[in-house]
Amino acid sequence: MVFPVYPDILPYLTTEQMIEVDRAMMQDYRIELIQMMENAGRNLAHLARIRFLDGNPRGKKVAVLAGTGGNGGGALVCARRLHTWGANVQVVVTRPTEDFTPVPAHQLDILQRIKVPIAEAVSQIGTPGLIVDGLIGYRLKGAPRGAVADLIRWANAQPAPILALDVPSGLDTTSGTVFDPAIKATATMTLALPKAGLRAPGVEAYVGELYLADISVPPSLYAEPALALEVGPLFAESEILPLR
Repeated sequence: MVFPVYPDILPYLTTEQMIEVDRAMMQDYRIELIQMMENAGRNLAHLARIRFLDGNPRGKKVAVLAGTGGNGGGALVCARRLHTWGANVQVVVTRPTEDFTPVPAHQLDILQRIKVPIAEAVSQIGTPGLIVDGLIGYRLKGAPRGAVADLIRWANAQPAPILALDVPSGLDTTSGTVFDPAIKATATMTLALPKAGLRAPGVEAYVGELYLADISVPPSLYAEPALALEVGPLFAESEILPLR
């Protein structure tokens, strides 16, 4: 499948601007986090299927690495979708269930109910054919530590391709600073609008192929005074657009 390329120039958002997008979505437009998360995870699973799983996930081994916040929640939706499409999905979480924020915890509960294997250490999973990075999103604060850092190093050491959600974990979305460790993604699917850090000099080796996916942000939201951006109907032809 060939995704259509958006022909116009796109604005790139800073972390603060993306925080405003999320705030306006939930508070002003009443589009809840769980809706955005479902859109993100569905599109991530579709990109995984088309780009990395030969259009057919059945029997393919996929490791999904999930943090406790919104980025992890999107990855968990992706895990559910791929599981229902027949993939052999194994989820690795960074912390126990009780440490997850409420909406990602809900997504994790669904996976537990449908019997998707969930581990807290990579020693409990086999060798994957694809790794999905949902460890840290745009709210990164400094270098990854602890279990997150360990999972990043494990992922980078695997021969499998890595598909990152929104931003490779360990990359600052405003400055493009690459912390140690950081995911070296084969491809990154960013959300709503691309993040400024994804076009910083030298980050290509960590971002890989760059795609943009729809999470249902109305163009009118971008035009509000807090952002003052002119954005058209980006996803009129496809919910996923290749940027490079």
